[in-house]
Amino acid sequence: MAKKKNQKIRKLHKPLNINVGVIIFGIIFVYLAFSVTAYLSKEKIQFYEVVQGGIVSDRSYTGLILRQEQVKNSAGAGYINLYLREGKRASVGARIYSLDETGGLKALMDEIQTEEQPISKENIRDLRKQMDSFVISFQDSDFSTVYDYRYDLENSVMEYASFGTVEQLDQMAAEAGVNFQQITSDVSGVVSYGIDSYEGLTPSDVEEALFDRSGYSKTIRQSGQMIDSGVPVYKIVTSEDWSIVFLLSEEDQEHFSDRSALTIHFLADSFTTTANYSTITGKDGKTYGKLDFSKYMEQFIGDRFVEFEIVEDQTRGLKIPISAVTEKDFYLVPMEYMTPGGDSSDQGFYKEVYSEEGTSVVFVPADIYYSDETYYYVDAGEGSELKSGDYIVKPQSTDRFQLSQTASLKGVYNINRGYAVFKQIEILDSNEEYYTVKEGTSYGLSVYDHIVLNASMVQEGQILYQ
Repeated sequence: MAKKKNQKIRKLHKPLNINVGVIIFGIIFVYLAFSVTAYLSKEKIQFYEVVQGGIVSDRSYTGLILRQEQVKNSAGAGYINLYLREGKRASVGARIYSLDETGGLKALMDEIQTEEQPISKENIRDLRKQMDSFVISFQDSDFSTVYDYRYDLENSVMEYASFGTVEQLDQMAAEAGVNFQQITSDVSGVVSYGIDSYEGLTPSDVEEALFDRSGYSKTIRQSGQMIDSGVPVYKIVTSEDWSIVFLLSEEDQEHFSDRSALTIHFLADSFTTTANYSTITGKDGKTYGKLDFSKYMEQFIGDRFVEFEIVEDQTRGLKIPISAVTEKDFYLVPMEYMTPGGDSSDQGFYKEVYSEEGTSVVFVPADIYYSDETYYYVDAGEGSELKSGDYIVKPQSTDRFQLSQTASLKGVYNINRGYAVFKQIEILDSNEEYYTVKEGTSYGLSVYDHIVLNASMVQEGQILYQ
């Protein structure tokens, strides 16, 4: 019997089937994903359109008010009843307040007001006007003014209620057996019931510690209070002249050194006026600004401190962001070396070149970025045909000038043509965000020019796609 042959089972390997289309698609996908990611993560170059405008650079200060104030003390102990409201002018002999030992006068006046002499509609309108003014000027950071205003309002109501009762008060008080003392003014002036111990301050007494409002306090008298003998009841301001003093920095002193008057804007009251300006040396040896006024004293009668701005004249020109500004170095070339370029209208210089045949002169066009009375400012960058040490020749002469002296200019990158071109600027004014630059300069900017918003992101000559 024949032997069976050994049968070997072999696995057939399928040939590797590579799909070239899938590979190409994968490569394209990875490339696109990388490109999109790089594009999205790259900081974008933004442009800014130049506009006309100016910078408002008003300076804010806290001032201390000084007036000619006389404090009047109580002649005895008892309950006070006020007849005049805060800020009302009193003549000599005018009744300011009454003083009685029992408090019966206040009850009697309330009875007269309620039954016989209601507050007029005109007075009610005036009270509403006072409240509206307070609401408009109120700031959350100074909540204590609410209490001051409450007392002022109560005094106003008391005065209005007293208009029809004062004439009959003496007779009715006598009939009711109420004994009281009428206190009248011995001088004419404007009355205030807020006493803060700053009365009598003169400019030479001013020191920085007085501006610390954390320890400042004011006592306000109001009707119905029981007071002791000899305590302050009210003060009277005897002159329309008053002053505001405020601390000056060294920068302020220099900035206002040539001023004799300043325009002032009061923030809370939202009105603007002009004041005479001078400087004084305080008790602590520091320099303070002093603003003198001859009106509006009554408007600030209840204030010792005031927030205000010094309004500056707005500089007009072209307004550009500070981030758009950069600096560039230039060669300084005497103006008499400039010449037109033969058959062309290009401006440039005759430059000496050296070869085996000897020395010759060739015309090199040059872009002018700025000029003063003596020099042209010529590009000193790497791409310039003019290099440090080169000699240029004066037209129609054998005079030579070697390029070496440089100066820097501030400017921006103009991109009107789709690539970055340096344009020189002359700065007139600035704040934290913007410059105001001169308009109409020979080599500068114009309204509606497009410039790079962030100059640090580009180089001169760089092509940009807007």
